[in-house]
Amino acid sequence: MKGLRSLEGGDFDASALQGQVVLISNVASACGYTKSNYESFKRLTEDLGPRGFVVLAQPSNQFGKQEPGSAKEIREFVSSCRVVNVPLLEKADVTGANVTPLYAALLKATGTEHVAVGWNFETKFLVARDGVSVERFVKAFDTEKLRPNIEALLKEPAPSA
Repeated sequence: MKGLRSLEGGDFDASALQGQVVLISNVASACGYTKSNYESFKRLTEDLGPRGFVVLAQPSNQFGKQEPGSAKEIREFVSSCRVVNVPLLEKADVTGANVTPLYAALLKATGTEHVAVGWNFETKFLVARDGVSVERFVKAFDTEKLRPNIEALLKEPAPSA
């Protein structure tokens, strides 16, 4: 996961993700699924973060124009939800001709390059500690249902350096 940009546009330190189980989701502040997903992100990171779990959020304005805000507005909204342990990437396209390199890599890793990413919070990717094994979840609006998958990956040892 190289070349990532933080919400504010600077380089995102992807080394913080090495050896972690990472759940990646496209997000939007004005989506009907925002509150429940951000609450799940918070619970999961509080419960499983100490064991090596991270949620990585990719804001996107592609679906219903539900993420129109600036980086500052997105950060303020997420902070108001008290989702402090979830890194936010720069707002970008997650599907289509201008798809961000991260999502292009996730789609390729799951063999689903020709399958569009769904609505806000609908498509989630779970990356194993090895940083290579990726699973795609579709219609995954309820993030909490992914807890067993996350816990299974957390049982795997982190790769040695």
